[in-house]
Amino acid sequence: MDTYLDASRNAETLREGWVHTGDVGRLDEDGFLFIVDRKRDLIVSGGFNVFPRQVEDVLSTHASVAQAAVIGVPHEKWGEAVLAVIVTRAGVTIGEQELIDYVKAELGSVCAPKTVVFVDEVPLSATGKVDKKSLREPYWQGQSRQVG
Repeated sequence: MDTYLDASRNAETLREGWVHTGDVGRLDEDGFLFIVDRKRDLIVSGGFNVFPRQVEDVLSTHASVAQAAVIGVPHEKWGEAVLAVIVTRAGVTIGEQELIDYVKAELGSVCAPKTVVFVDEVPLSATGKVDKKSLREPYWQGQSRQVG
């Protein structure tokens, strides 16, 4: 079914005269709004909210990282665990633990990836954005429900 014509999605998006985009934002002390992430990408790990974009931004500042994508994957104890998918710069090798420690130093242990997967490229949508749905898919197959 065409998502533009899906009445249930329209009802979810258009409520009480407001458009609910699914974006999560914050206001700074001067009243400026900053978009933090998408609600559907939010990772809930042990009751803590982890915004993938925040983790991706930190990983992207590492000299060895060409591209980073962060998703939540099932975890028996915490509900979800943070997983980073990394494309390294050409000719560079880096260890999983170094990247985990790098994020931990910037954002703390809750936001640090528990696992890092190295790939040659991340899947992109038709609009050129990281296709997180296809990244999450193999991890959530066979689950009774997807958290987040």
